[in-house]
Amino acid sequence: MKKITIIGTGYVGLVTGACLAEKGNRVTCLDIDTEKVDSLKAGKIPFYEPGLEELVQRNVAAGRLHFTGDYNEAIPGTDVCFLALPTPCNEDGSCNTSYILKAATQLAENLDNDLIVVNKSTVPVGTAEDVERTIQSSLKTRGVEIRFEMVSNPEFLREGSAVSDCMNPDRILLGIHSQKAELVMRELYTPFSVDHDRILVMDVFSAELAKYASNAMLATRLSFMNNLALFCEKVGADIQQVRKAMGADQRIGDKYLKAGIGFGGSCLPKDVKALKAMGALKSHSMPILDSVLEINQGQQETFFQKIEGRLEPLEGKTIAIWGLSFKPDTDDLREAPALFLIEKLLNAGASLRLFDPIAMPKAKLLLNQYDQVLFCEDEYEAAKEADAIILATEWNQFQFIDFEKIGALMQNKTLFDGRNQYQKSEMQKLGFDYFCIGTPKEATPLSSAYAPTQ
Repeated sequence: MKKITIIGTGYVGLVTGACLAEKGNRVTCLDIDTEKVDSLKAGKIPFYEPGLEELVQRNVAAGRLHFTGDYNEAIPGTDVCFLALPTPCNEDGSCNTSYILKAATQLAENLDNDLIVVNKSTVPVGTAEDVERTIQSSLKTRGVEIRFEMVSNPEFLREGSAVSDCMNPDRILLGIHSQKAELVMRELYTPFSVDHDRILVMDVFSAELAKYASNAMLATRLSFMNNLALFCEKVGADIQQVRKAMGADQRIGDKYLKAGIGFGGSCLPKDVKALKAMGALKSHSMPILDSVLEINQGQQETFFQKIEGRLEPLEGKTIAIWGLSFKPDTDDLREAPALFLIEKLLNAGASLRLFDPIAMPKAKLLLNQYDQVLFCEDEYEAAKEADAIILATEWNQFQFIDFEKIGALMQNKTLFDGRNQYQKSEMQKLGFDYFCIGTPKEATPLSSAYAPTQ
């Protein structure tokens, strides 16, 4: 059993801490936000993540998981300290590491024993060296000599399945300098369900870059498919069929090939911008990243234009929006495409009826000041007297809709499917004017050249 400190109780820090406690370690989660610490001590989770609340409560009750706002309580005697701090974008897109460096200073001011310091946050190449210098400087000021080692251990947790991803990782990256650090980290991760050959040990710089490279690749696949979907609409092809053909190619695979209204969240947009900024710092252009970001923003604008073109004028129209979070199974609204559409629709004079299964409390904090916005109890209430429905987030419950009931509630039976969740033929049979992404408005007939001969 290790004594572990996690600095930062956001998605990464809290999930990592709870999962390490579940494996028998004594974990202290440290955060300078005293209100958040008090809330966590009371068993309240500051964000929605399936399975996390139960996991936290179980390990708190077992005495393995603790919360504090005091460095002096959390740091002394710790074997491994994880840094899981926010890394927001600066105005130029670069990554702001000030929270990490401030935490490193406070860590060093309270350090009294040898320690392994693990960067868990997504950070630019060279951040581990910056943290190391910061700690060394603080120890020197104190006039003490304490040995510590830096490890880069980037997270690969998906919001909505973070607990499962942490407990059953498909790979673990360890950027290390020494065999001692490798042995400690391997021991720490041995209880998790991961094959030994999926623990990838490498140099620190490569580990730091690998997380950005992975997220940039995922964003690139999504933007490529979204751009291709618009081309499909122009030539009469169906992106759903094209996707099946591409996914059947084992060299490509079928992940992250789904066209939609663009990616959002706290990771992909921020990490693509940060990687681009890292390249600029080294005078290395990455034009593909410019295209990824441009296509993603353009996809949302194009979808809005599709809505505007069908409903114009938007002023005075009532529109229901199903789903507000950037993806299902989370209440995270950061960079959510729904917020982009909401802003555009409000500016155009539309009235909105909003529903999301989980993200409503956070959405109310952002949008409560608008008289044109009504927050609804469910998707059926949202549809009442609506001129159109927009599906912005593909929550599972939206797959099981009674559309005959929905149609009877609406002023006009128009549906804009931003996630290609429904079948066009079925929706048209139900009398809906149905719009999705990457599919021609009408089915393209086979050429007579392919018609059977008599």
